[in-house]
Amino acid sequence: MGESITHHEFDVIVIGAGGAGLRAAIEASRAGVSVGMICKSMLGKAHTVMAEGGAAAALANKDPRDSWQTHFRDTMKGGKYLGDWRMAQIHAQEAPDRIRELEQWGAVFDRTPKGLTSQRNFGGHTYPRLAHIGDATGLELIRTLQQKGIHEGMQVFMEYTVRRIFKTDGKVSGCFAYDRNDGSLHVFKAKTIVLATGGITRCWEVCSGSWEYSGEGHALAYWAGAEMGDMEFVQFHPTGMIWPPSVKGILVTEGVRGEGGILKNKKGERFMFNYVPEMYADEFADTIGEAEAWVEEVVSGKLATKRRPPELLTRDVVAKAINSERAAGRASEHGGAYLDISWRDPEEVKKKLPGMYHQFKELAAVDITKQPMEVGPTAHYVMGGVKVDPYSQETTVGGLFAAGEVATGLHGANRLGGNSLSDLIVFGKIAGESAAKYSKQQDFADISQSDIDELIEETLEPLSREDGENPAEVVNDLREMMQNKAGIIRTGNLLEEALDDLEELRARSALTSPGGGRTYNPGWHQALEIGAMVDVSKMCTIAALRREESRGAHTRDDFPETDDSHWGKINSVILMAEDGSMGIDFVSYPKIPKELRSLLDSDDLQEEE
Repeated sequence: MGESITHHEFDVIVIGAGGAGLRAAIEASRAGVSVGMICKSMLGKAHTVMAEGGAAAALANKDPRDSWQTHFRDTMKGGKYLGDWRMAQIHAQEAPDRIRELEQWGAVFDRTPKGLTSQRNFGGHTYPRLAHIGDATGLELIRTLQQKGIHEGMQVFMEYTVRRIFKTDGKVSGCFAYDRNDGSLHVFKAKTIVLATGGITRCWEVCSGSWEYSGEGHALAYWAGAEMGDMEFVQFHPTGMIWPPSVKGILVTEGVRGEGGILKNKKGERFMFNYVPEMYADEFADTIGEAEAWVEEVVSGKLATKRRPPELLTRDVVAKAINSERAAGRASEHGGAYLDISWRDPEEVKKKLPGMYHQFKELAAVDITKQPMEVGPTAHYVMGGVKVDPYSQETTVGGLFAAGEVATGLHGANRLGGNSLSDLIVFGKIAGESAAKYSKQQDFADISQSDIDELIEETLEPLSREDGENPAEVVNDLREMMQNKAGIIRTGNLLEEALDDLEELRARSALTSPGGGRTYNPGWHQALEIGAMVDVSKMCTIAALRREESRGAHTRDDFPETDDSHWGKINSVILMAEDGSMGIDFVSYPKIPKELRSLLDSDDLQEEE
């Protein structure tokens, strides 16, 4: 073919430049291999910067009773025991060292009066565990990792989209990408690839994810033949901005509730007391008096000895409670709930939550030190992703590794706040280390020219289509459909309808006309993204249809109970069948060893001794 292609060659290619990608690239570079990093946006604009609340690690600075064992227990319990206990153990044990390492590299965390890294309370965590920098923790994490990373010798390709991973003899041999600015085409030869592409939440209409979150990383792994797991579990963060419409979905950090913010319905009632699940009954306050005593201790800086307020229940519980209040006709003016922190000293609020104060002031003309915020559930995080080996982060495809939100295992059926940032640095490091080690034992493999030619044709094809609909219309219809039929509350009928709708959207996407040429053409980029969005939405829908129970972030209105006798032991696996169709299977993680099982609530485990 006559198209000009630029060829590159690296031992390790990292796709994605968020916390997991940067940490993997740093580790691989330090091992002495050549590293190329490809990112869809500008360096420094990764989604990680939007993480506000903090990074969870059992440093025990605020409460000496904290330990990795308690962090492990909280993570497994929050994930409704569907997480990979091996990843939960590695994460809880290694997170403190990764935080201390960031500090050595120059991260500026908030401090306790004794000069230790400050930690705040967060939903589902027994003790104050989130190391934070005001409410801009993700930004500081990225700043620190980039500063460290650029001195390690990696080469960065900004504003490139990876279209496909190449395999030779069943193992990774490189990837195909195009430059989003000028439309130039690139082939990257690689011995190993680390996927660190983040999440998929742009597949829903109301989401906290930025434009990059179209799920292409998940699709790249699936198309390469990797097994995907737990795709039914999509977390709806309970508190996104819902008014004005221009800001719908923008996150209101859980740190607001960690600092004492309370949720009220339109009648002014503090409703979360009515929604404490049985499994949490011993840990959460059941009276306003108890909850207020806890808050007083937090404000005064003493150890929190009382049961925590119900606003700090896990995200799935709080999101569903707000939904239930709306269904009962007690929603706030624009269909959510009121989150109020105005009872606290205004200067303290501005000091602890500077980003939130400015966000509401600028975007909604609300002064949070005087008025409540209006919030509602927003698609926020996918617990599902590429299945990985817990010790190396390698996927089921040789030479393909994954870390961060694109990988699955750690969070089970629901992620605890703050566990995502520590997930990135713990497993990013392991993925980078493993990828470098693997690459040293491999030679570069040849990539088939016919595979390259096929991808060039597929990538450029939308530009030659005429008189089709605008790709943005198809994307908007897909997002609206997923919001309505595979959103926070699901039923079998609606999920079946969603599967039919997705095939219609797939057919429509093949006929879209972006118009224009290859330079600075967002319509073309969108036309190329739809295939990934359809496949990723289909994975979520099939898995949600098959899981006939409610657990964690997955709620079936037609199966409201949690069924531990069957579903509590198995995780869904999505993979591409030989005929190219999408198949689903179920597997179990190995049995939890006795010494770890003793840390968990035996009543909830439903395991034979």
